[in-house]
Amino acid sequence: MRILLFILILFFFGFTPVKKGLNPYHLSGYAQGTTYHITYYAQDSLVRGNQVDSILDGIDSSLSVYKPYSLISRFNRSERGCLIDQHFQEVVRKSKEVFRNTGGIFDITIQPLVQAWGFGVQSASSAPDSAEVRNLMKCVGSDKLHLAGDSLLKDEPCLHIDVNGIAQGYSVDIVAAYLEKKGIADYLVEIGGEIRLKGRRQPEGAMMTVGIESPADEPGAEPLQKIVRLAGGAITTSGNYRKYHQQGNKRISHLIDARTGYPIQNELISVTVWAKDGITADGYDNALMGMGLKKALLFASRQKNFEIYLIYHKPDGSVADTASAGFYKFMKPGGLASPKKKE
Repeated sequence: MRILLFILILFFFGFTPVKKGLNPYHLSGYAQGTTYHITYYAQDSLVRGNQVDSILDGIDSSLSVYKPYSLISRFNRSERGCLIDQHFQEVVRKSKEVFRNTGGIFDITIQPLVQAWGFGVQSASSAPDSAEVRNLMKCVGSDKLHLAGDSLLKDEPCLHIDVNGIAQGYSVDIVAAYLEKKGIADYLVEIGGEIRLKGRRQPEGAMMTVGIESPADEPGAEPLQKIVRLAGGAITTSGNYRKYHQQGNKRISHLIDARTGYPIQNELISVTVWAKDGITADGYDNALMGMGLKKALLFASRQKNFEIYLIYHKPDGSVADTASAGFYKFMKPGGLASPKKKE
């Protein structure tokens, strides 16, 4: 799965009435090419790690381009399409919605371009030239992708898809739904930095918060940029400073603009999105990176239940940050980080 900015999980002690008899349970493991961490509060151990592993393995069997037996791999090898399961259908529906709403910036049919630029399953010896990009663009476009009942069909045999830009957000939603089905009302689910949460830390009633890193030149050296308090929903981050190729003095981002076929180049360093669910937040964070600063803020201002936080380069090369109006309300005053005046 794609490499994301790591989101550090913290807790802010803003107390509410205690829910007696609840204990913390912690689960962690490795899935989807990354790690997961889950904390939930209950009277007994209602969910075990092997149950979570089974859920995530099922999603991988549907959506992982790294598994040759997965449904998505079967679709990519097909001439016209194939039968798909519920996981695949839900992700494709949401992906096509994000494709329409962003004017094609987010596009799961971008897989041939991702591969050509050296960020796919197989390595690439060199960057594609303009002729190769133009040729590959003939195989890109979610408007050439069609859901028909239990089948996913494509207009061109060369149409290949990659849902790594949205699948982990969907995965945290599925795990969260499983916890709620078990009667768990207070939890935090994190997979590869993508987070879905609800309720508060128990038994003390402390409010859960999330810390967002700022960029650093060396992995693991990222300082804490902001802390936000959240009562629920999902928060995901997309950035361009960890996964890239160096070409001379130029960094080639792993984020590809499906409208042009070339890596995204603008002032944005990272975009953090809060939304009601993970699939929405994850689906839009890459697209917002492609929009650039002003268009991303304008887009967010027109959405409901949708807030963003942006880190970007100023024209002089210095790093700054800003956010949508609603995101500032999430930020913890004082302490490790406090809201800055919006620029």
